[in-house]
Amino acid sequence: MVQVPVIVLSVRDADRDKVALLDAGADDYITKPFSVDELLARMRTAQRHASQEEEPVVFRCGSIQVDLTRRIVTHNGEPVRLTPTEYALLRMLLQHAGKVLTHRQILQEVWGKEYVDETHYLRVYFAQLRQKLEDDPTRPKIILTEPG
Repeated sequence: MVQVPVIVLSVRDADRDKVALLDAGADDYITKPFSVDELLARMRTAQRHASQEEEPVVFRCGSIQVDLTRRIVTHNGEPVRLTPTEYALLRMLLQHAGKVLTHRQILQEVWGKEYVDETHYLRVYFAQLRQKLEDDPTRPKIILTEPG
């Protein structure tokens, strides 16, 4: 998973506010007033730390290779162009590889909870992914549907 540094800019300077946001996942906290030079230095530091932690994550299955760090998908060694939604769906499937997921789980994770009843999205997007990634989309071996 790609880590994106989070720097909070705020007028609140109470320790409890800083601690709460840092505990919630922020990487840094800057209170106003601050200089642009300080902000830029903190941004460079956060980017350095984020890039040091990043390890390449490559998933291979048959003729498909997915580099999650660089967002590169190949099929039989050839690059595959995926839409942002197709990529989000594929990434979600990789994160849950080997598990059976419900329609609701997939829809909520990729599209959001307001889309959990839009099951037709799944038929469309799975067909598109199979067309781009399977050797024979009519007989999928990688992206499978479990009836029921």
